[in-house]
Amino acid sequence: MRKQLGILVAGLLYYSGLVGVSRWLMQRSGKRLIILNYHHASGGHLAHHLLYLRRHYRMMHLDEALAELYQPDERQSSKDRRTPLVLTFDDGYRDNYTHAFALARKLQVPITVFLIPSYLDSDRTFWWREGVEIIQEATVAEVVFEERTYHLQDPGDCALLEQAIDTRLRQAPTVAEREAALEEFRCLLAAPQTPLPSDHRDRILTWAEAIEMQESGWVSFGAHTMHHPILANLTNPEEVRNEVIECRRVLEQRLSRPVRSFAYPVGGKEHISDHAVQAVKDAGYSWAVTTFHGVDTPQSDPYMLGRVLGDVSRHWLVMAAETSGIWRVLSTLWKGRRR
Repeated sequence: MRKQLGILVAGLLYYSGLVGVSRWLMQRSGKRLIILNYHHASGGHLAHHLLYLRRHYRMMHLDEALAELYQPDERQSSKDRRTPLVLTFDDGYRDNYTHAFALARKLQVPITVFLIPSYLDSDRTFWWREGVEIIQEATVAEVVFEERTYHLQDPGDCALLEQAIDTRLRQAPTVAEREAALEEFRCLLAAPQTPLPSDHRDRILTWAEAIEMQESGWVSFGAHTMHHPILANLTNPEEVRNEVIECRRVLEQRLSRPVRSFAYPVGGKEHISDHAVQAVKDAGYSWAVTTFHGVDTPQSDPYMLGRVLGDVSRHWLVMAAETSGIWRVLSTLWKGRRR
């Protein structure tokens, strides 16, 4: 019901012309860059998003758009006066190849994908999905974890156990301890590690697919650490540096292209430490993106860039309102009224 109401409101905003007015005001408010933050590309409305965005925004690769944003000359390099917009996909799910890449070629729109090198060409899933799979593959009826018994036939207990496992993994002070915890959970739940089916939504890109995407000219890549730890939770600054620096080295070696952009794992304020920001600078990246909501300007910190949430499950009318800025304004007003 709430989702349908959101689509109705977004439709009213769009067809009344308010989305267009908001988009027009943004174009005339000085240099702006919208960076959209997606993860998955399948199972939703990405094609509709791209058709709308391609029509109303100047879609660019991330590095190209940021170089333009920060150039000191105020003259715009393009005669196209539309606000620049970048589509980014975090992590490197395989549907970035099967769906996003296919659409990028068909509609001729550029996209940028942030990769985690240690996962490419592996049969594993990302660690935050692996915890869910362990519960699904469990061969025991119940398990005791942190002095609590979870009954795996009870969906509520499964949800609570999933949350407990996720918390343990996210708070790991080293990557090695996170991996050890995953193995511990597999043993505890007697869960065999089986490869995902070839068409599973959580499968990960291969290097061959990444290279094919890059060679098309429609896909560029950025770095997302070697193993996707939450950098603020790592206790050793040298491990933070290694995650950031080694990721760039491996990507440049495998892709034979410079890698200038970085995305902080998870990317909220509490997930980014001063050590992480300094490591990104020391590694030679030109800029880094967060998951803070924001439209970027030449005054934005190039190592703490904001993004706008992109989600293939959202109706294109909602995305139209979101990218124009009017959705955020209304959401803020609504929250203030409810207080």
